[in-house]
Amino acid sequence: MKQDSLDQLNLRLKAFAQSRDWEQFHSPKNLSMALIAECAELVEHFQWLTEEQSLNLPEAKRDAVSMEMADILIYLIRCAERLEIDLVSAANRKIEINEQRYPADRVRGDARRAEEYVSENRRQGTEDSSE
Repeated sequence: MKQDSLDQLNLRLKAFAQSRDWEQFHSPKNLSMALIAECAELVEHFQWLTEEQSLNLPEAKRDAVSMEMADILIYLIRCAERLEIDLVSAANRKIEINEQRYPADRVRGDARRAEEYVSENRRQGTEDSSE
């Protein structure tokens, strides 16, 4: 069974940075800037591909994409560590919020932003009250 976890990755990444005296450079500002740069590098791999092509990457491109994703994860974990944020708890909290914002029975198959549902509800409420 694999023993990987965010906690273990965090410990390994922290030790990696400390052994190189890089913690001084790992401020949330610098880490978030590095994170967004890596996100842009990930997007470059998909630019101009069709939806189908993006789902069926050649092995070499898939490997390159995995390395960009790894960079993103590394910077995200480091930033969370520096800010003392529990990513798993934060993600679970965000999912709970999204479950409220996007009830499955209301949004199934509809990819609008939450604000658009609120606007629609207000319009419908206004229309209902004028009847």
